[in-house]
Amino acid sequence: MDTIKKKMQLLKLAEENALDRAEQAESDKKAAEDRNKQLEDILMMLQKKLKVTWDELDKYSEALKDAHEELGLTEKKATEGETWELPLVVRCSARMVPGGCWTLWCGVHSSACAVLAGTNAVLQVHDRKE
Repeated sequence: MDTIKKKMQLLKLAEENALDRAEQAESDKKAAEDRNKQLEDILMMLQKKLKVTWDELDKYSEALKDAHEELGLTEKKATEGETWELPLVVRCSARMVPGGCWTLWCGVHSSACAVLAGTNAVLQVHDRKE
């Protein structure tokens, strides 16, 4: 009978230890799930920040590309020569010369040759020495 009592006590002790281990495992599982949820939230936040950063990179890259193109056009215009705009109050006289070119004499002692082609006119301004 003592052997049966000892065996029952050992089984009861083993059951209590198994229940304690099960409770600890359940607690560890809950902690791991909470940590997993926290890390998933952090991951989601970082993915949103990454998307915003990529969008900003795209926006600023496009702006930089546009600025480079504009700079190239500006440099091209600068190397091709300057454009002159005459005020509307300047009075000019014109006559057609052979080749379909108009020669204009303005009050500023300049002449311009305008070649008419359809609705577009190309002007070239030359200083005239008198």
